Amino acid sequence: MSATVEAQPQPSAPVLAAYSYCEAVTGQQARNFAYGIRLLPTEKRQAMSALYAFSRRVDDIGDGPLPPEVKRDRLEATRALLDRVRADKVDEDDTDPVAVALADSARRFPIPLDGLDELIDGVLMDVRGATYETWDDLRVYCRCVAGAIGRLSLGVFGTAPGAQGADRAPEYADTLGLALQLTNILRDVREDAGNGRVYLPADDLAKFGCGEGFGGGTPPPGSDFAGLVHFEVRRARALFAEGYRLLPMLDRRSGACVAAMAGIYRRLLDRIERDPEAVLRGRVSLPGREKAYVAVRGLSGLDTRHIARRTVRRRV
Repeated sequence: MSATVEAQPQPSAPVLAAYSYCEAVTGQQARNFAYGIRLLPTEKRQAMSALYAFSRRVDDIGDGPLPPEVKRDRLEATRALLDRVRADKVDEDDTDPVAVALADSARRFPIPLDGLDELIDGVLMDVRGATYETWDDLRVYCRCVAGAIGRLSLGVFGTAPGAQGADRAPEYADTLGLALQLTNILRDVREDAGNGRVYLPADDLAKFGCGEGFGGGTPPPGSDFAGLVHFEVRRARALFAEGYRLLPMLDRRSGACVAAMAGIYRRLLDRIERDPEAVLRGRVSLPGREKAYVAVRGLSGLDTRHIARRTVRRRV
């Protein structure tokens, strides 16, 4: 998979308008994601915005107030739209700007659109009210809703010519997606509980006395909530360490994008580790200046060079 894309005609005015819509959605709904993709060249930034806007639509259906049967119908209608994109049957004057932008992106980049089917499958698991007994069970869900996004993004980024071990890039992209999703689960544990959802594995909850759930701003009586959080943080850090091996395989700006997005989530993880109960009091977030610093660090290539040196030492 190469980062080089054959020269193609500039998008038409309707397609540019569709991309502008997707970029507006991304900027409004995904501040962390937007910090990363602004480091990309125009064509890749547009394609990533199209992927995000489609994914946001799927997530909004799953998270909305509609009855489960209506959600299932709408998710399957979204899958039918994806089939039209896959079959190249979306015209540039189609009334759905997300479909127009995604179809154009799929023509320009080798995006594995089946990953969006996996995302729909994962959201359907939410609609069914799935719960997870073990980490292996939760991993299946995370691969659908986040690992697939990593692989879709890699379709846009490509790998740098001559990158060593590039055949494993999809695996690392998938693992990095898992790390981001597990961080999300920790950050949103109280919000999810309020919506009747429990993502952390039942085995882990029982081990730390948290089987009663998280209905309030304090841990369940007699539980080791901090122990639970630290246990999951260690798991997420191991996933980040493995997924970061993707960075040296990417071109400079794609690597900067990934380093920025992953760096923001790693810093969120640091905050959660320092104050585990903060996730029960409200949403943990980073100030804009800290996100900007992470973006600049990613653009400098510091993380990529560090991972590259560590990978060389492992080989030796």
